[in-house]
Amino acid sequence: MTSERVTHITKKSENISKWYTDVILQAELADYAPVKGCMVIRPYGYALWESIQTFLDKLIKQRGVKNAYFPLFIPESYLKKEKEHVQGFAPQVAMVTEAGGEKLDEKLVVRPTSETIMYNMYKLWTHSWRGLPVLMNQWCNIVRWEKRTYLFMRTSEFLWQEGHCAHATHEESLAMVRWAMDAYKKTYQELMAIYGIVGTKSVAERFAGGDKTITYEIMTPDGKALQGCTSHDLGQNFSKAFNWTVLDKKGEKLYPWQNSWGFSTRSIGALILAHGDDRGLMFPPAIAPVQIVIVPIFKSETKNNVRTYAREVAKYISKFRVEYDEREGETAGFKFNKWELKGVPIRVEIGQKEMEQKTATIVQRDTGEKQTIALSELTKTIGAILHNMQKTLLAKHKQFTELHTHTVDSYDEFKKIMKTERGFIRAFWCENPECERAIKQETKATTRCLPLNAIKEKGVCVHCGNPAIHRWLFAQAY
Repeated sequence: MTSERVTHITKKSENISKWYTDVILQAELADYAPVKGCMVIRPYGYALWESIQTFLDKLIKQRGVKNAYFPLFIPESYLKKEKEHVQGFAPQVAMVTEAGGEKLDEKLVVRPTSETIMYNMYKLWTHSWRGLPVLMNQWCNIVRWEKRTYLFMRTSEFLWQEGHCAHATHEESLAMVRWAMDAYKKTYQELMAIYGIVGTKSVAERFAGGDKTITYEIMTPDGKALQGCTSHDLGQNFSKAFNWTVLDKKGEKLYPWQNSWGFSTRSIGALILAHGDDRGLMFPPAIAPVQIVIVPIFKSETKNNVRTYAREVAKYISKFRVEYDEREGETAGFKFNKWELKGVPIRVEIGQKEMEQKTATIVQRDTGEKQTIALSELTKTIGAILHNMQKTLLAKHKQFTELHTHTVDSYDEFKKIMKTERGFIRAFWCENPECERAIKQETKATTRCLPLNAIKEKGVCVHCGNPAIHRWLFAQAY
């Protein structure tokens, strides 16, 4: 798709889908690539991914997981070894059939996920319980051919990390599955100020080839759910598919227990949707590529002095991520709008008055509140504002999610909500896949998860009326 140059932003309150695309292009986060279904992540957008990498990679390494890199190309025969796995990914697979001007003896799959290529190597490297656990992660690109694409949310190529671990016991593997989701939750909430619901996917919605999938489900402003990330219990499915055994402490053969978990650039789509407004992006301070922008305001006769003072202010608050914008040919008002669009948490205005009084005027992106602060108090004040802004944005998104979560017992009410305001619906479901398919067909809503904190209750399925013991979370989804 060729990108249409955006000269203004559609209001989020009027058309969230158009606003989303407008703001990505206008704020220079990403652009459409010449290859259909792919995108170019521009430096401002990639800085967000770098922040996620830095935050999450630290947690991964603290857990003892090592980074590595495995090939982009996977022999087709590897993908076919696990039946459910190949069936799940076949419709999205990109394949290399020729190279160097010759047809290949075996087709090569362009990595849709790396279980098969990694586990083949694990089998070659690890033969004894002494080599367990295998704790490995890679940061890489993934290709899953998409017919309908949406910047960051659904593209044929995207970036992610994928952790792949193998253990001597199922209990150890399950602990790793839970740890990964805890790390993802920490990343979303502490870095990105995005609230979500952690829960278990249904059989139909779980990872192809896995026994259990845990997900982080995010509510977006248009009442849809977004699967933020997942962590999978793979059981012994892949070790058996690859006939990978190790000798346990008794000298007996053991198929290792495995798990995989991934967090992708789709999270940036969630970030854009969760916090942005009619004026553009709104980044939580912890992840914002630029936390503070300084804009000098001057007349021709005060230009040099004001600029000199503005640079002094920039040095004074250099512990933060600061951009000093003294570009020519743009008015101060234009710059105000531009940096609001780009979601910078704080704008610092420096004019003649501020220069003379040794102060700075600061404006918050989230509230629009404006105040003038003495230079000596500026670092302390800005630090407190950024800290509170981070907490406030998370609390606001949590409140939004809770206000748009409905407990429903009637299927008529279920359908009405999905036709109007949407949101999460908590409803009893009998866990019969036929009911799940019918609900999706009739309402476009899918089971998002069974929340981890769900309790057993006596109820009847919202669709068929048969006995049910859990309220599942339903929503229409991206």
